[in-house]
Amino acid sequence: MPAGAALFGVAVGASGERRNSQSAGAMVSQTLNRVHDSELIRAAQRGDRTAFETLVRQYDQAVLRLALHLTGSESDAQDVYQDAFLKAYRHIGNFRFECSFYTWIYRIVTNLCLDHLRKRQTRKEDSPVVMDSNGQEMDVLERVSDDRSGANPERDLMRRELGGKIAQALTKLTPRERMVFELKHYQGLRLRTIGEMLNTTEETAKNTLFRATQKLRSVLAPMR
Repeated sequence: MPAGAALFGVAVGASGERRNSQSAGAMVSQTLNRVHDSELIRAAQRGDRTAFETLVRQYDQAVLRLALHLTGSESDAQDVYQDAFLKAYRHIGNFRFECSFYTWIYRIVTNLCLDHLRKRQTRKEDSPVVMDSNGQEMDVLERVSDDRSGANPERDLMRRELGGKIAQALTKLTPRERMVFELKHYQGLRLRTIGEMLNTTEETAKNTLFRATQKLRSVLAPMR
């Protein structure tokens, strides 16, 4: 084997080892977190309020961000946040360790958000804005570079038109379709996890995502 090829093989091997080491480290970290959560849950089930408060501190920001993102409303997100942890506290004794606490609390949050979205749809409120994973209004074209002279007014117009189209498209989705679409594309969750959160199967979540995507494509098609 040529010397260059041998050196390349060593480099690839070292890189692979580093990647494997990082992956293993992440898996160990996730395992430790789950073990720690399990200890806190068992303590909370025995009536230890401090243990439950520790769980709340570990997940409160993630829960609030998710609620804000899914509802698009700060007041609704605060309501969901309060209701989610209150419900978790009342039902912690029913936790059976068949999933992670993360999945369990997210399941509670998504179902509460579904209730809020259904109520909003019934009241025919203004359609929610499109938000990113940090709860900020999403500017779809913000990251599109355009150095052409005099292009900004055109881009601003496109942004406004696209934003209106997206808002209109989202109103065409049922609350469950929107929930699945946003959990998949904005939260980056797997369909299996989404199915667990919504008390359904991965296949059903996949079909719901397909319907949502088809509806959005239909509404947004004229913008292409």
